[in-house]
Amino acid sequence: MKTKNDRRLGKSIKKVRRANKLTQEQLADKVRVTPKYIQFVEAARRKPSLKTLYRIAGALKVKVKDLMPF
Repeated sequence: MKTKNDRRLGKSIKKVRRANKLTQEQLADKVRVTPKYIQFVEAARRKPSLKTLYRIAGALKVKVKDLMPF
């Protein structure tokens, strides 16, 4: 079930990814997941594990707390 925070996290990741001029495919390659997984996270259809969230943040060159606007 999508929660408000899941949607906010997905939007935040998408915003930072675009600011870094990365495609979903490029981010997925850096994080070592599939592009479909990144698409699902951004659409709040999947919740990344803490480990994956740290890898996403690292690939985007931000801190995890910067991805969590709540």
